[in-house]
Amino acid sequence: MKRILAGIGGIVLLAVLGAGVWLWHPVGGHVPAAQLAAAAANYDAEIIRDSYGVPHVYGARDADAAFGLAYAHAEDDFETIQETVAATRGVLAHYRGKDAAAVDYIASLLGVWETVEARYEADVPADVKAIAEGYVAGLNLYASEHPDKTWAGLAPFTPEDVVAGFIFKTPFFFGLDGTLLQLFGEDYTQSIALDPAGPKKAFLLGPRPASERGSNAFAVTPARSGDGVTRLVINSHQPLTGPVAWYEAQMTSGEGLDITGGLFPGTPVILHGFNRHLGWANTVSAQDLTDTFVLTINPKNKNQYWLDGAWADFDVSHAQIKVKLLGPFAFPAKRAVKRSVHGPVIEGPTGTYAIRYAGMGEVRQLEQYYRLNKSGNIDQFMGAMAMNALPSINYVYADKAGNIAFIHNAQYPDRDNAWDWSGDLPGDRSDIIWQGYRSWDEVPKLVNPASGLIYNANNTPYSATDGPDNLKAEDFPQSMGLQTNQTNRALRIMELTGDIDPIDAARLLAIKFDNKYASGSEADAVVKAVLAMDWSAEPEMAEAAALLASWDYGTDASSRTAALGGMTTTRAITEKYSGIKAPPPETAFREAVAWLKAHHGRIDPEWGEVNRLVRGTVSLPISGGPDTLRAVYPKAIRDDGELHMSAGDTWIALVEWDAEGNQTARVISPYGSAVLDETSPHYADQAPLFAAEDWRTALLTRADVEAEAARRYRPGKD
Repeated sequence: MKRILAGIGGIVLLAVLGAGVWLWHPVGGHVPAAQLAAAAANYDAEIIRDSYGVPHVYGARDADAAFGLAYAHAEDDFETIQETVAATRGVLAHYRGKDAAAVDYIASLLGVWETVEARYEADVPADVKAIAEGYVAGLNLYASEHPDKTWAGLAPFTPEDVVAGFIFKTPFFFGLDGTLLQLFGEDYTQSIALDPAGPKKAFLLGPRPASERGSNAFAVTPARSGDGVTRLVINSHQPLTGPVAWYEAQMTSGEGLDITGGLFPGTPVILHGFNRHLGWANTVSAQDLTDTFVLTINPKNKNQYWLDGAWADFDVSHAQIKVKLLGPFAFPAKRAVKRSVHGPVIEGPTGTYAIRYAGMGEVRQLEQYYRLNKSGNIDQFMGAMAMNALPSINYVYADKAGNIAFIHNAQYPDRDNAWDWSGDLPGDRSDIIWQGYRSWDEVPKLVNPASGLIYNANNTPYSATDGPDNLKAEDFPQSMGLQTNQTNRALRIMELTGDIDPIDAARLLAIKFDNKYASGSEADAVVKAVLAMDWSAEPEMAEAAALLASWDYGTDASSRTAALGGMTTTRAITEKYSGIKAPPPETAFREAVAWLKAHHGRIDPEWGEVNRLVRGTVSLPISGGPDTLRAVYPKAIRDDGELHMSAGDTWIALVEWDAEGNQTARVISPYGSAVLDETSPHYADQAPLFAAEDWRTALLTRADVEAEAARRYRPGKD
């Protein structure tokens, strides 16, 4: 999202240029506390905070548990929840200023609230509405008690806000933000697909890099584990803070909800985690789920485009964006929002485009997550997945019966397979505009493979197990746009598996916490390029090259070669995530040597002196690096000689069921449950365990929770 703010310069708003007038548009005042708190009387939840401050929420109804979850999360991160709601409503610029105007425009461009208004009443079931209503009652209760922390004019929160949040955020997980950024960019190159029935000739073919994110997931059957235990590793890679950082909670109700896991600010259910019967891990996928259509605009009427031999009118509305200026002042601005029959229209510096993407008009995302939370076996889980309301994201599944599965999930557009959908499409013909999605039966799945191992590390679905029954590309039409890449993490998994030996807990964790780069990885390519150069004329660089040649591609905190190797290769590895072009290998190597000498006085400091997990006053050495299975991504190459982890491994869980179905679990987070309060004992209390690759024991039963209880309370009741 921050890349969108930085990149879509055409919609940054200027404060009343030429008008010479400061306009008064107040954000609104606070709703009376009694009015905000009124709905809380309909709910009753108990929150038990354990010794790490993690909330365990209990209620008679699922809606009561959602009510308590909202209140607990607001105690720890109300600011980010409000930011999420403001962004979803398209009013973030009113609070954050002109840099947030792009986000507000995108909310209008994607038609978030048009979708809510059209489908909420009819297509969101009553039990799902009840969850959303309970959740916002908890937020509103907290707001009523903390007006000093509540953004003026934002409360009351509504159940529609919750549903809209899913509509707004889910497309960005398959790279819609990258598509928007490109189309608004100055250097976008069109690559228009050719009519398969027409003459074959090139037309400005240009590459469009895939938008990649991170995450790992593993599942092992009792037969492969060697000890009769089914195991699931949940290991999503996200930012450590912000609107898509994981927050851990447990939700239990008298209606059968009993689940532990991670959620984002503003979500009333667990997004990935485990209940007593089953669990699932998510990894971001990178299928081609967005299509760009190149439009021809009427030179005499900018509100018309050429379609099927005639000029067609855009559907034109206006985004009303109010930009915070100084103090209470705001600048109201309007920007046209256009839609064609294809979808939202972008008027960029290089042309006018329409986009069509998975999830357009979808409103059932919360319902599907709720059904997953309540599922108790593989049939119920697959039944919930068959709703096909979530536009992307891989699922790795395991349950107490010993089943494991991989789902390369997506709403796959029902495209004409004769066309090449990897480039841009001509926007002047309606016959190629896809309608609807392929059926759930066509979604790529691998269930209970012979080897007893399933994994995903944001790689191609054709590598998901180390046995003979991987999915095959020839079994799927090219128009589905399935990804074909291998990450370093996937390459390392393949190097570390592929045998018939058991994968017990120790071996599984050794794989998960592996911190090496593989042969054939980006790091390997950079190192080989550097070592292929003749450094003999530069003694200091020759010495550095000899040290680099001795690097085993590992990133242990104690390594004295990883600092040089890591600093030489990091920018090449992260280029696809950051969008910042990496320097050539020679330049990267020279700069790494100079940086290490300037800040550490040597080229071989321990990697842990450079690579740090920092939270408040806590600063710890940490193993790992970008795109290693022990994923550690720095925010920047700092001027003080350190790299501070800002993304990568976040909330991690190892879930186990023995042969009798008895469950145990280990979990860990990089910081602590107190997201914003630096004075809290839980601001960084998990950091030492996380840096040491250690765990907390998950508290699964109420008796376990009560034995570790540090605080018990009922919001609105005591």
